[in-house]
Amino acid sequence: MSGYRPGMRFPLALLHRPAWAALTLLAFCGVCLGQTVATFHGGADRSGNFTVPELSWARARTLRLDPNFAPRFAGHVYAQPLYRQGVLFVATESDTVVAIDARSGRTLWTRSLGRPVALSRQPCGNIDPLGVTGTPAIDEASQTLYLDAMVAEADGAHHRIFALALENGAVRPGWPVDVGAALGRRFIAADQNERGALLIQGGRVYVPYGGHFGDCGEYRGWVVGIGLKNPRDIVSWSTRARGGGIWAPGGIAGDGRSLYVATGNTFGAREWSDGEAVFRLAPNLAHSDRPQDYFAPPDWRALDARDLDLGGANPLLLQLPAPGGMRALVPALGKDRRAYLLDAANLGGIGGSLAARRVADEPIRTAPASFPASGGAFVALPVEGAECPAPRRGNGLTVLAIRAGPSASIATAWCAALDGGGSPMVTTTDGHSQPIVWVLGADGDNRLHGYRGDTGEPLFTSAPLAGLHHFQTLLPATGRLYVGADGRVYAFPY
Repeated sequence: MSGYRPGMRFPLALLHRPAWAALTLLAFCGVCLGQTVATFHGGADRSGNFTVPELSWARARTLRLDPNFAPRFAGHVYAQPLYRQGVLFVATESDTVVAIDARSGRTLWTRSLGRPVALSRQPCGNIDPLGVTGTPAIDEASQTLYLDAMVAEADGAHHRIFALALENGAVRPGWPVDVGAALGRRFIAADQNERGALLIQGGRVYVPYGGHFGDCGEYRGWVVGIGLKNPRDIVSWSTRARGGGIWAPGGIAGDGRSLYVATGNTFGAREWSDGEAVFRLAPNLAHSDRPQDYFAPPDWRALDARDLDLGGANPLLLQLPAPGGMRALVPALGKDRRAYLLDAANLGGIGGSLAARRVADEPIRTAPASFPASGGAFVALPVEGAECPAPRRGNGLTVLAIRAGPSASIATAWCAALDGGGSPMVTTTDGHSQPIVWVLGADGDNRLHGYRGDTGEPLFTSAPLAGLHHFQTLLPATGRLYVGADGRVYAFPY
């Protein structure tokens, strides 16, 4: 990348723009004031960039696990915990939601949503039992937590979307919504899984669906939108071909006007039928054939045949400086080891990316995180890099440098040693200074790691943590980093 140097800073003044920039700043301020982490990675853009003034590079080196913070509850945890006004909200695969005092660890309330689905009753999969997997979302206006739960009944598995009062976990009137009953025969609940994060935007909660591990059954990629005030107001979109699941942990991204999702491989499609793609969807989820509203790689057939999902990672929404002002870009990352850079205003149709580059030596499966860099942005992902500037043994964390103009470009900024598959997040002291990339070595060394965001220098490594699962991420609130795990939450005071 021409002009890139480690340590370059992205001027905060460049973030003072409407739309996406405003959403980013709102996310920063909410975390800074300790108010709310209402959605996955702290904002609809899915950047995972949190402003934490106290958490400098020097402070990061002194982190220690708080042994006295030890809340206990039932179930495996795949979803990111959420936070509002001193309370953590954790949803588990046992179809249990628990509210926890973020300081003491005391359980405030627990809500059972039903009986989860045992793996022996699933057509395929690797989560046992299967209950709540995708990260819920909080609507602050109504003080309501929304989530999808897989519930076992005598007649089979059901996907039910719940609305729970934050105060006590009570189910709101008119909820839950049974998705299969609402959508009809094309939505086969037993074959669909809900792995991606939910999004609240424009008075609706949007829920993405894919399939189970193993790609069995008649599943499709679905997005279902339900009115917050009227749960009978339901809109939906699905891939035309079988498959095309929306399964990345970051789920749906939004810019306040449109929604962005990435799909996986389809089956038996002779003509392109919505697989291996990034879509921009309108609030009513009406289908669009305009090339401006979708992107797919030109070799989508080969990706389908080899199960190399473009949807292995969710889209990110970036606002970057370019000649004439700011430019909205969407990085897309796939199991084909490539990164694609898309123009958010014109995704480009088949083969229409602004830039494409092989950046990894293994499939990319994660929720990436982004943070400012001089003239552009960094994007962090837990994968072995293909073009690391200074190759290290076991370089399992790669950070890309993205620039918008005069010509859009992708380069590898740095790589660092990491053993595990957690989803990164980032803290900065003021939106751009002293960035730290935090990532869990889930299903690897199971440690929490912190790295300097400008160089990749290791700052912190914890002792091993029990009960972590791949894709798990963390969040900062009330002076602590919180990590959700099976049956408990870990806290690292800063």
